[in-house]
Amino acid sequence: MNTKKRSFLEALWDFCCSLKLTIITLILLSATSVIGTVIQQNRSPEEYLRVYGETTYRIFETLGFFNMYHSWWFLGLLALFSLNLTACSIKRLPRVWKTVFNPVLVADDDLYRTLSNMEEVVSKQSPDTLKTKIGEFLKANFAPARVTEGEDGKVHFYAEKMAWARFGVYVTHASILIILIGAIIGSVFGFKGYVNIVEGTETNRVWLRGGAQPTPIDLGFTVRVDKFSVDFYEGTRRPKLYESIVAIIDDGVEVKKDRSVIVNDPLTYKGIVFYQSSYGPAGDPSFVLKVTERATGESQTYNLRQGQPARLPGGEPFRVANFSENFQNFGPAARIEIMPQGQQVRAFTVLQAFPQFDAQRGDDYIFSLVDYNQRQYTGFQVAKDPGVWVVWIGCILLMVGSVVAFFLAHRRIWVTLVPLDGGKTGVKFGGASNRNQPGFELAFDEMKKKFKQELGS
Repeated sequence: MNTKKRSFLEALWDFCCSLKLTIITLILLSATSVIGTVIQQNRSPEEYLRVYGETTYRIFETLGFFNMYHSWWFLGLLALFSLNLTACSIKRLPRVWKTVFNPVLVADDDLYRTLSNMEEVVSKQSPDTLKTKIGEFLKANFAPARVTEGEDGKVHFYAEKMAWARFGVYVTHASILIILIGAIIGSVFGFKGYVNIVEGTETNRVWLRGGAQPTPIDLGFTVRVDKFSVDFYEGTRRPKLYESIVAIIDDGVEVKKDRSVIVNDPLTYKGIVFYQSSYGPAGDPSFVLKVTERATGESQTYNLRQGQPARLPGGEPFRVANFSENFQNFGPAARIEIMPQGQQVRAFTVLQAFPQFDAQRGDDYIFSLVDYNQRQYTGFQVAKDPGVWVVWIGCILLMVGSVVAFFLAHRRIWVTLVPLDGGKTGVKFGGASNRNQPGFELAFDEMKKKFKQELGS
């Protein structure tokens, strides 16, 4: 027996269309995606070295585990999956196209033998009488039928519903490819970065994460933080809400002003999205202190920054050594150090909420914290993804294609009238569905009962 030897191109085509390739690729994509979940992506080298050590860090860096979704091997898996999906679709499309647009209008005995839903009866009515009745019956109970009359006197009916449902799987395949294309567009032409802006200042750059050194990106416009505020849950320092009031300046024009940015309510401008993500103190705070001489009752006010030295009326130097916005749940407090020449430093704490608290210390001078000003920085996660709308289109098509592919079916009915002796007519009645066979069988049985009643047999 001679066996035709396949060419290299035929073997390559069969490999691209292989179901085994699909399963293996999906398993590899699922397994490698776990790596991207377990290992935090796009962190600084210092963070990775602290967690994994130098040897493991070098291995993971070489394998691209720290930026896995942009690594050559992960993109290669996606490309292989896309190639496999496209090849499978191309291979099967001609057959489906023919089924939809060039259906079998004339059912022979071989076709009827393949149908699990089939009935054969003999009617006392003539083919001409039944021809009209069956056409009306199919139109009323299923779908309008196409009629083909053979030279042997046989009359063939073909009716179908939702033939286009067979293309649902191709819409699903196309949607997956569109989603991958959108992800690639976002990966190549977009970015994810961060920026910390001190309130009252502005910037026109953000910084990409990952790599040995953060990489700056010019936004093409300026972001200014006019005010930052944070609210805490009562009795705790756990933030309840933190908010940045920002402005956008583009080409010297203030295009956005007093725009509030909070968690889950980002700011978007020119396709770049700013997400409120963090905050913290920026630089040393400044204080307003009131010092009262116990003996005379005379007071003096000082405006100092943390660590800045000053002198009391008697000449002794002092400074604000430390500060807490919520000292042991008593509110803002400053740690004061008096540093007399050649003597031991005297340190104590004054509370803004209790201005007479320091009087209990019994010193010659009574300190009270009148006010303080601690500038904050606000941290933004910044993202640009020009492929997001492509991904959304793909997701919508994926839902539509999945509904069509899994819940709708292409149903077909064939009827053949065969003239018999004595003016009788043999009737073959069969149907098929490409999906949900149990449901179609129930519907076919019900239609079969009505059909027999129509035939009068």
